[in-house]
Amino acid sequence: MDSLTQIVLGAAVGEVVLGKKVGNKAMLWGAVAGTIPDLDVLSQYFVDTVTAIEWHRGFSHSIFFSVLCAPIFGWLIWKLDRKKEATFKDWSWLMFAGLLTHPILDAFTTWGTQLFWPFDIRLAFQNIFVIDPMYTIPFLVCLILAMRQKRTSLKRRKYNRMGLIVSSSYLILTLFLKGLAYKQFTASLDGQGIVYVQIDTRPTPFNSILWTANIDAGDAYLIGNYSFFDSGEIEFISYPKNHGRLAGLETNGNVNRLIDIAEGWFTITKKEDGLFFNDLRFGLISLDPNEEQFAFTYKLIPDINGTRVEEVPKYNTDAAKLFSALWNRIWGN
Repeated sequence: MDSLTQIVLGAAVGEVVLGKKVGNKAMLWGAVAGTIPDLDVLSQYFVDTVTAIEWHRGFSHSIFFSVLCAPIFGWLIWKLDRKKEATFKDWSWLMFAGLLTHPILDAFTTWGTQLFWPFDIRLAFQNIFVIDPMYTIPFLVCLILAMRQKRTSLKRRKYNRMGLIVSSSYLILTLFLKGLAYKQFTASLDGQGIVYVQIDTRPTPFNSILWTANIDAGDAYLIGNYSFFDSGEIEFISYPKNHGRLAGLETNGNVNRLIDIAEGWFTITKKEDGLFFNDLRFGLISLDPNEEQFAFTYKLIPDINGTRVEEVPKYNTDAAKLFSALWNRIWGN
């Protein structure tokens, strides 16, 4: 999830563990714990593009990392806390809870997380987008209300508990919504006589009303959108896989690593300036039926060491255009 959401979750968890003893300090250090796992994004400044992608939500998002680092961070906080209101063990438990709940929440997103690192298992339930105001805003409001109460106040615990219950309930609701959307997609595919091998569903950005699906139809992938306010048939748009364009690159390490990262959901496009690898898991940059640019696209650049990979940049104008189109599409076709 986004940084703000993880800060809110970490603060709320910190309050549960230690709020009665240390008050808002528990929220502060819980927020810090909720932020630490995402510091893995700094790796992009030190390693190549493919390695940075592999490392993101890897080691720092694992149970192993939480167990290993919680006592270290707990000891540091205990040494910094001049009043010694809590013990080393108390702070270690707070850090463990904050570090662990971060990747657990990330497991519900499209990108997923390697919770069981070093085992090569990426959990991605794909039932909530990485930024969802319906999850974060009520949670944040409850946290602020709790923060304004005295640490021994019953209202403080009530507000904090309410935030955790509301956010968790919404997260569970999105699992049911995903199931309903999946049924609509499969029914529409069957109704249109479309033969498919595999289907992958996920919410579109910032909401849980409009859902999208990638469908493996053999030589092409189909992409369709469904809103719970739709009244018409789902339209599926075809995108040729063009995997044959990777001929000669089958043994290239970077290309094979990208294929593993995308879990097979990719297309290859050829343009005047080269060959491009499109990761389908995160969709297109717009809802335009003629759109060909995917949110995560990588240029494959031949060099003396094999093939270098560069991510195609995204722009703020793309996000603004997508947000406007999403708002209109949510209300039905």
